[in-house]
Amino acid sequence: MADKRKEEKMEEMNEEKSDEHEVKEKEAEGSGNELAECREALKACEDKYLRMHAEFENVKKRMEREKDKSVAYAQEAFARDLLPVMDSLELALASIPTEDEIEDEHLKKLREGVQLTLDQFVKTFEKHHIKVIDIDEGFDPNFHDAVMQVESDEHEKGQIVQVLQKGYTYKERVLRPAMVSVAK
Repeated sequence: MADKRKEEKMEEMNEEKSDEHEVKEKEAEGSGNELAECREALKACEDKYLRMHAEFENVKKRMEREKDKSVAYAQEAFARDLLPVMDSLELALASIPTEDEIEDEHLKKLREGVQLTLDQFVKTFEKHHIKVIDIDEGFDPNFHDAVMQVESDEHEKGQIVQVLQKGYTYKERVLRPAMVSVAK
């Protein structure tokens, strides 16, 4: 009977060991699934991190470019505000007779003063990359604003006949397009 009990105990122990082994296998399988899930989650987080980092770098570069552009074109509004002054000086000079036509000494001095002031403006504009838009190359809608069309036997259709108001560029940007009349 003792042998029978021993056998029963051995069977119970084997069954317990078998149950424990099954539980451990299930735990191992579960931890394997958990491990796979953790690896997938880690991959997703790494991918998300890399995308966010790339987006941050792109934003940083874009902001740097915008800052550089802002610094480069910071004087644009000021330059645009000076254009009417330049126009007024040119009109004043055009309204004073030429030196050959002037007999009054005061009028000669006035013309000379306006001319010197205008020359200083032109030099200052050139120094700060403000240039008059060229009309010799023909009409370009990016730089010229056709405000009227006129009949002309001397010009081909679409050519600039007259400049009504000078246009200016600041670096590569148009400050003000040239107002022109073109041939029909």
